[in-house]
Amino acid sequence: MIRQPAPKPDVIARRDSIVAGLRALLPESGVIAEALRLKPYETDGLTAYRQVPLAVALPETTEQVAAVLRFCHQNGVRVIPRGAGTSLSGGALPMADAVVVGMMRMNRILDIDYPDRCAVVQAGVTNIGITNAVSADGFFYAPDPSSQLACMIGGNVNMNSGGAHCLRYGVTTNNLLGLKIVTIDGEIVDIGGAHLDAAGYDWLGLLTGSEGMLAVVTEVTVRILRGPEGARAMLAGFKSNEVAGAAVDAIISSGIIPVALEFMDRPAIHACEAFAHAGYPLDAEAMLIIEVEGSAEEQDRLLSQLSAMCEKFDPISLKVSQSAEESLAIWKGRKGAFGAVGRISPDYLCMDGTIPTSQLPLVLRRIGEMSDSYGLKVANIFHAGDGNLHPLIMFDANDPASFHGAEAFGADILKLCVEVGGCLTGEHGVGVEKRDLMPVQFQAHELQQQRRIKSAFDPEWLLNPSKVFPLTEPEAAGQPKAA
Repeated sequence: MIRQPAPKPDVIARRDSIVAGLRALLPESGVIAEALRLKPYETDGLTAYRQVPLAVALPETTEQVAAVLRFCHQNGVRVIPRGAGTSLSGGALPMADAVVVGMMRMNRILDIDYPDRCAVVQAGVTNIGITNAVSADGFFYAPDPSSQLACMIGGNVNMNSGGAHCLRYGVTTNNLLGLKIVTIDGEIVDIGGAHLDAAGYDWLGLLTGSEGMLAVVTEVTVRILRGPEGARAMLAGFKSNEVAGAAVDAIISSGIIPVALEFMDRPAIHACEAFAHAGYPLDAEAMLIIEVEGSAEEQDRLLSQLSAMCEKFDPISLKVSQSAEESLAIWKGRKGAFGAVGRISPDYLCMDGTIPTSQLPLVLRRIGEMSDSYGLKVANIFHAGDGNLHPLIMFDANDPASFHGAEAFGADILKLCVEVGGCLTGEHGVGVEKRDLMPVQFQAHELQQQRRIKSAFDPEWLLNPSKVFPLTEPEAAGQPKAA
């Protein structure tokens, strides 16, 4: 079970005065303190864990965020930054003595600069909202997490989110130019900007993926790209997960980099086909979705080469989409996969680890063996091209033993990822879910150095303090970790 730091009794006792202080800083509807209205904020995408916060603040401007953080800093109140609450690692899980700072009202596109190919947006703009704002002019924002209809760009920055098309275009960090942030003491700082690179230390690289522990992101300057001439997807069905994994490694090793290279196993194929009716091969044990883009001639050439590579692995089926409608149906199934698996099991843990693609056959075989050992089913859906695994471990939320077994199964998968040369997370972040596994990947002195960075930004550990690092005994007692 995940431990949380002990709440600060003095903060709980001062709740009424803290709420009153927040209400003096924000518009009338900008503070939520009623028990029933706080319930929607008690959890995020890791719904197995819940905690109602002290209060919720809903600022509308960077200046209001600064005022709230300055107030919380002066009063020793913990702060949990929150976007859409889609984090699957518990990154926005509240604490009983914490104020949740929700960014959903900061949802404006501030500037679009086509000549310099960038856009400035507030942190509460949805991922897909950026592309929607520029698509009529032939541009798009490349990172595309499966939750892109809901997830917000501020959260994408905090977790360094990826998506199906990150194989070609990179993850969030590769598509950022600048940030406006607020530190815990209320200072507003601009990092980078519309230019290609910034002088001095790489603060942008440090802040991206920092999980809301160093500062609160309020504005983001992103790269926007000219859309391709066209794109087409193909489906390749195989006799086993291991064979499909070997096909992935062969494609990547060849030097041909598709726009996307996605993996689904049999349970995922059947769940997603029932939802999308995309023509997925129901007789296959595993399937790859491979997409290329460019001119019609380039698409034909690449699809021909990729088909020839797949043929070497004795595929059950190969199907190339013949229209934009067919490609949309293929991606409808993949983008809706996590929801579609709810047809099989309403309760599951979505894991997130990364491995070298050469290790895919081994890791998929070991996951199958673990599934048998734990007696828990698993559906594999992931970004195969960059080795970002997303096993979905199914369990019964009404059975504590089933849940604890799923947690142990997930921990073993992540330990395996590190064992074969990978890491604990690809895009979901550490949050609370993988916090106690950090020593599997990092030595004690490495974790201590990371803690020093946290302390430099936030000496009293008020910003998202219970995330990423294993709890020390002082922290479990409600005291910050000394630098």
